[in-house]
Amino acid sequence: MDSEVGPLRTVVLHRPGPELERLTPRNADRLLFDGIPWVERAQLEHDAFADLLRAQGVRVLLLGEVLVEALRDPAAREAGIADAVDERTLGRELGEAVRAELSGLDDAALAEALIGGRTFAELAVTGGSLVRAMAGPHDFAVDPLPNLLFTRDSSVRVGPRVVASSMGMPARRREASLVALAQRHHPELGVVAPTAPRDTSAVEGGDVLLLAPGVLAIGVGERTSPAGAESFARAMFADGLAHTVLVVPITQRRATMHLDTVATMVDVDTMVIYPGVLEGLEAWTVRPDGPDSLQITGPEPFRPAAARAMGVDVLHVVDTGLESEAAEREQWDDGNNTLALAPGLVVAYERNTTTNGRLAAAGIEVLTIAGFELGSGRGGPRCLSCPWERAPLG
Repeated sequence: MDSEVGPLRTVVLHRPGPELERLTPRNADRLLFDGIPWVERAQLEHDAFADLLRAQGVRVLLLGEVLVEALRDPAAREAGIADAVDERTLGRELGEAVRAELSGLDDAALAEALIGGRTFAELAVTGGSLVRAMAGPHDFAVDPLPNLLFTRDSSVRVGPRVVASSMGMPARRREASLVALAQRHHPELGVVAPTAPRDTSAVEGGDVLLLAPGVLAIGVGERTSPAGAESFARAMFADGLAHTVLVVPITQRRATMHLDTVATMVDVDTMVIYPGVLEGLEAWTVRPDGPDSLQITGPEPFRPAAARAMGVDVLHVVDTGLESEAAEREQWDDGNNTLALAPGLVVAYERNTTTNGRLAAAGIEVLTIAGFELGSGRGGPRCLSCPWERAPLG
């Protein structure tokens, strides 16, 4: 898979479940949600998204089901449980007891626990523990993973490989390892070889755009560090998966947490971009320069740098109107976060009427979905999906 817009064939989604029911006003900020979603409505919206993709001929794999299949492997069970139980928080004795309790669950129940977490009140563990005595009944012994909904961030398919992300926020760090475990031990997904970044510096999938075959853009901001972008680029070059990486600084704030919150590909030579960043968007161009060294140039304006790397005359842009209130409002509501199903065909949130209208005027066909509850964690259709297979561009 070497582009953002090749005809989508297979995608991995995660249907929201009990992990969203764990969100409260007390913990939502720590778990990176701006609101408390209505879970049943979020599920209906997600089901409609999955049905739209299926109607377009896309095969949809649900991460929860992938994980249950993976947990049939005893090594996967052991690794998933070990990663979920943090002895630094629980202590050795309580940690061992929680591990033993999780080990007794069947595959489906274990998958639910690893995703949805466990409170102290839900544990059957007995015996003396200061941690348990001092904890409230609704405190988490195993943290839930509500952001698993955004499957784009935790792994990236590039060519014939998959790369596990190194998540920048503490609330999401176990998420990437659980997704990697599910992929590695799944009978179908596990045949895709992994590529590991050179170190554990932060890099998230929402910051990685496959602009063209061999050309990647990586945003550096709230979630991906310069060291993470360099580590990712070195891995891409070492495995022959890219010849050019454009590193794009973005503002470190909630509304622009990833590169794909301000810009996504909608055609082979066209992006939708938030006008508030368009003029100031820059790129450092990184290429391999020998076995283990890099050639770094820039910064320069993003559009000409990207066009040159992609081999096109001009990188066309669709924006939502310079400095308009609608542009700012729809940026917050993920108006620039679209999922391409094919060149010139994208999925977007229906609420972003100005952005969608400008896309349509530019010749881009827009299929819309509701996102009233799905968007409460700040993520649009691209964030909600991990493309696993795309047909090559003709």
